[in-house]
Amino acid sequence: MSAQQVPVKLHAGYFDPSSGLENGPRSPINPPTVYLEDYTLTFMANHPEYVLYIKDEDEEVVYSSVVTSAETQVTLPTYLTGSYKIELVMGNWCFWGYITL
Repeated sequence: MSAQQVPVKLHAGYFDPSSGLENGPRSPINPPTVYLEDYTLTFMANHPEYVLYIKDEDEEVVYSSVVTSAETQVTLPTYLTGSYKIELVMGNWCFWGYITL
């Protein structure tokens, strides 16, 4: 980790669309380790595939991408400036936090 990389604090949430309610399984899952430096998100190696969503303050998706298990870095578009919610979705799991670009 470089001196300018900032860890992104992520929370885990579980959603079961068949129940219509948020119910977590008995064994909680640890959120992935992600760092932000400028417009680059860095993922630890050996992570599963995620769908990445960047949302504005109105919960509108302003950027989305698939992060394959082989990728360790994703560069976000430079037109994004300000504070955003980041979501990483893996099946019924959603990991979310906030970033400032």
